[in-house]
Amino acid sequence: MALDTGTATDEPAGIPAVSPAPTLLDAPSAPGEHAELTPRESLRLARRQRRARRRLFSPLTWRILAVNVLALALLGGGFLYLGKYEASLIGQQIESLRTQGEVFAAALGEGAVLDSADEGEVLLPDLARQMMRRLVAPTKTRARLFDIKGEIIADSRVLRGPGGAIQVFDLPPPDTESQVVKVAEKIYDWVVEMLPRRERYPVYRESFTPRASDYIEVRHALNGEIGKKVRSDPSTGDLMLSVAIPVQRYKQVLGALMLSTNSEEIKEEVRTVRLELLRIFGVALLVTVLLSVYLAGTIARPIRRLAAAAERSRGRRARVEIPDFTGRGDEIGDLSGSLREMTDALWQRMSAIERFAADVAHEIKNPLSSLKSAVETAVRIEDPANQRRLMAIILDDVERLDRLITDISDASRLDAELSRLELAPVDVAAMLQALVDVHEATRSADAARLVLDLPERSRGLTVPGIETRLSQVFFNLTANAASFSPPDGEIRLTARHDARAILVSVEDNGPGIPDDKLTAIFDRFYTERPVGEKFGTHSGLGLSISKQIVEAHRGMIWAENRKTASGAVIGARFCIRLPALL
Repeated sequence: MALDTGTATDEPAGIPAVSPAPTLLDAPSAPGEHAELTPRESLRLARRQRRARRRLFSPLTWRILAVNVLALALLGGGFLYLGKYEASLIGQQIESLRTQGEVFAAALGEGAVLDSADEGEVLLPDLARQMMRRLVAPTKTRARLFDIKGEIIADSRVLRGPGGAIQVFDLPPPDTESQVVKVAEKIYDWVVEMLPRRERYPVYRESFTPRASDYIEVRHALNGEIGKKVRSDPSTGDLMLSVAIPVQRYKQVLGALMLSTNSEEIKEEVRTVRLELLRIFGVALLVTVLLSVYLAGTIARPIRRLAAAAERSRGRRARVEIPDFTGRGDEIGDLSGSLREMTDALWQRMSAIERFAADVAHEIKNPLSSLKSAVETAVRIEDPANQRRLMAIILDDVERLDRLITDISDASRLDAELSRLELAPVDVAAMLQALVDVHEATRSADAARLVLDLPERSRGLTVPGIETRLSQVFFNLTANAASFSPPDGEIRLTARHDARAILVSVEDNGPGIPDDKLTAIFDRFYTERPVGEKFGTHSGLGLSISKQIVEAHRGMIWAENRKTASGAVIGARFCIRLPALL
């Protein structure tokens, strides 16, 4: 069988060989040669490294930190807005005032009312004033009592004596807070002011001689109903809560008791809750910042190392090792593994290109050297017979160069073509049948026959691939088998299912393959031809191209010898295993 795969170095007899001169492709390069970056690339890399050192955090760290802190800040801001909680406290305070007012009004109705024969039930101002002062003394509530005519007759904050009425005010507590506390309170007040405003309430106005007509809740109370009202006090910024309860005796309304208080307790309660939330927010913020920095570090540092390695390898001819983070088991580990695999593939491709260029230069020199020797000799020879012989050698060398350049061109563009073309279903049985038909129609009388052996049901022998390239593989194998087969020999093609793949074999009855060359025959320019075949007929790229095509189809190709039971070689067998179309 023909092994169209290796390096041919023999020269035709009678032509002096010319030693090829060494070229740059043949010269070995030193291990560290061209390993340094160019001055411009070194300067660019140094600038990036300086910028990276000046930054406390990478931009990715800032983004992660900003996203996490922003989410926490929005959540914390939502907690700080306690509008519903404040409204519930106001409602509770109103109900508390109502309860107190009902108790106070009942006490006044029983203890401060005189049953007069002339006027009927009468509310006694002095007695009511004393009782009311004692009732509200334990509380921080202000009580005002209005008679049935709407005139005020008692006020818990007004003391009456011989010298007239004196209004009582609560003095603020002594200022014992430190400057830090004051600054913190100002910051707190500023933050609270930034929150959405609470419900707008009517303004509370204080009159020196108030009347029932000044307060709508008192008017309701004088009509026998319980009145409630919430107002805003512009002088203090607090709310003024008031409840008016009718003072009755036997269902008769004798006056109205108005209890009022500010929202200082409510404000303090909301403040306490907000400060507690702020403490929790501070702890959560600290934990979030630390975790964000840690998370960003576990992402940014490996990416910086990968980027730096990629930057170093960009301008070097010496290989730069990409950091291995595959042990992380995450996307950065996948990225590291992909970069390492990509770098390995690039270096393998570069090495293959360099070897291919060196092999091409070496192979082209052989016919060129022979051609040069023949031309130089033809000039000095005058014998016409020798000149015709030299011209035939020159023609053979030119044809050999043409075949070699054609095969080299095919091999060099094969990768790009295979990567661009889309795979389609290929019927292996039909393709082999067409190959057998063409071979049988064109073979000479003494050439080997091509026999196809397919299973009874061959409809499932379909693979994803490029039909023209797969046909090229089987044509190369059958052509090699035909060149090594004896006259009237037989070449057998078989195809069958092999698990989830299709196995195709090409068998001949030639001399077989040396056991130590079963792998080397797939190398570029390796050639081992049958005895008597004309030198230079094959370029040595056939099996190499076939292997490249099969591996691009995610398949395997290998060679083995056919042997008898006693171990005698009776031919060669080439096997191709391709994944079946599921």
